[in-house]
Amino acid sequence: MSSSSTLPSVSRRDLDFQLFEVLDTASLTSRPVHADHDAASFAAVLDVAQQLAADKFQTHYRESDLDEPRLQDGKVRVLPQVGDALRAFAEAGFMNADRPFDEGGQQLPYTVLQASLACFQAANIGTSSYNFLTMSGAGVIREFGTQQQRDTYMKPMLEARFLGTMCLSEPHAGSGLADLRTRATPQPDGSYRLKGTKMWISAGEHELSENIVHLVLARIDGAPAGTRGISLFIVPRRHVNPDGTVGDPNDVTLVGLNHKMGYRGTVNTLLNFGEHDACVGHLIGEPHRGLSYMFHMMNEARISVGTGAAMLGVAGYLYSLDYARSRPQGRLPGAKDPSTPPVSIIEHADVRRMLLAQKAYAEGALALCLYAARLVDDVRSGPDAAGRTRAAQLLEILTPLVKSWPSEFCLEANKLAMQVLGGYGYTRDYPVEQYYRDNRLNLIHEGTHGIQAMDLLGRKVRQDGGALFALLLEAMRADARQAQATPATARYADALLQAADRVEEATRALQAAAGGDERVATANATLYLDMLGHVAIAWMWLRQARVAAHAIERGARGDELAFYRGKLTACGYFYRYELGRLDHWLPVIASADPLFAQLDVATL
Repeated sequence: MSSSSTLPSVSRRDLDFQLFEVLDTASLTSRPVHADHDAASFAAVLDVAQQLAADKFQTHYRESDLDEPRLQDGKVRVLPQVGDALRAFAEAGFMNADRPFDEGGQQLPYTVLQASLACFQAANIGTSSYNFLTMSGAGVIREFGTQQQRDTYMKPMLEARFLGTMCLSEPHAGSGLADLRTRATPQPDGSYRLKGTKMWISAGEHELSENIVHLVLARIDGAPAGTRGISLFIVPRRHVNPDGTVGDPNDVTLVGLNHKMGYRGTVNTLLNFGEHDACVGHLIGEPHRGLSYMFHMMNEARISVGTGAAMLGVAGYLYSLDYARSRPQGRLPGAKDPSTPPVSIIEHADVRRMLLAQKAYAEGALALCLYAARLVDDVRSGPDAAGRTRAAQLLEILTPLVKSWPSEFCLEANKLAMQVLGGYGYTRDYPVEQYYRDNRLNLIHEGTHGIQAMDLLGRKVRQDGGALFALLLEAMRADARQAQATPATARYADALLQAADRVEEATRALQAAAGGDERVATANATLYLDMLGHVAIAWMWLRQARVAAHAIERGARGDELAFYRGKLTACGYFYRYELGRLDHWLPVIASADPLFAQLDVATL
């Protein structure tokens, strides 16, 4: 049990349940873009993902943590198995799986792709990040680049010949992109000379690929101040020759490596661009629109971050569940005879509490992430304009929750997994402490928890006169009204309807109490995100419970009956033990409590 590859880190039964029973992904085959597929082909893709993740990713999960990237003879040495895994991933077609056939893709629904990627994230989140960054970068070039840029950079990225990065943050301005200083000077040939420093750049330097394609935010000389003056550039580590071969270095210099507490298999760097005034960049799209282009990538990236957080929660839950079943220790209360054998720790009520909480957090979070992925499919291929608009609006307001709630509460799940293992859980002999360290980084990836909360409460809830917020509540209420007709879920449906009313009332009260003071209005934004996230997860659990209840009514037996009963049990836990947190959150939110906005910092 000491190896991270001993157990599957994915519940395939749960993935199938989410995709085919809750989200009805098979119905997407009625759309022309997915007409060449069926439920069997979707399942076959998941089979390949699950097997490849186990064979090529999970096998070096522990080793990549212990033998992290390091400088050796002037080059960054990364565990060789990482490169092997990335090549196998690309050869299996996952880099481009949701793209059109004429671009070398498989025209898979994004939902199926995201579920497949979840298998790799659960197996090895550090190695998966190289794929994630490259796919995201290629997506931006595809959407906003020229045909020449697609041919020169995107195609080799999707073949994993080139790998990608996102270069946003700078040493003096982490999330404060309005203050970035990297400059871009126009050249007579239409290119730019870049000069500046970028910090916390994942996958920024290595020998895993022929080239590295950096997507760099910078200001063109004379650009407006603030975020309105930011442009986006392709900056290859090495120049690319007209025939597609890799040429000379492009004046991108590694300053040093950062060593984070998690994702240790992913090299993280401090980079200088243009130390010798010879760094060439190529503008993507129009000047001064770089941030909007980058956020196009980041919105789907946030779904991936949330999914990765959920899958680390799932992996920890599955491991601690197996451990609890096989680890004998202690006797039940009232058993006084020391000669009787100890029971497995899963027999103890508090261990069951920790396991059920993990299940509720992790499987609820995964349901939310895959629901968001399904909305991406509805935006891309929905049959009517009104439906596509509705999906886009729902996705807009849900994205901060999708990114941040799993990152916060699946970290709690990982903490509980460690506790289930007792002292062993805190050692590197078991994988649960690594799941915890890896997951801790997801709170800062693609925008911190606090930044997502500010985006949610400061922008999304108010957007279009509150239309997105109203749409989200109505989607919850519509599912709750359906669930009222099912006896096993009626009481949970009533509770969700009541919660939606309370959230709506508290949000109105907050806006009134703040009196136009933006600082006060958003002072409790993180509390608001946690609160609305809990309501969204309660919604996801109601959707799952309703499907499970109907399956039981149809006569599920054996393992299938146990699976569906497990869904109802976890739903009941979330409504009885978790949704009650609203009693604390909502009064604080409704009052627009100004403590944090008005706090005298001298008292800290």
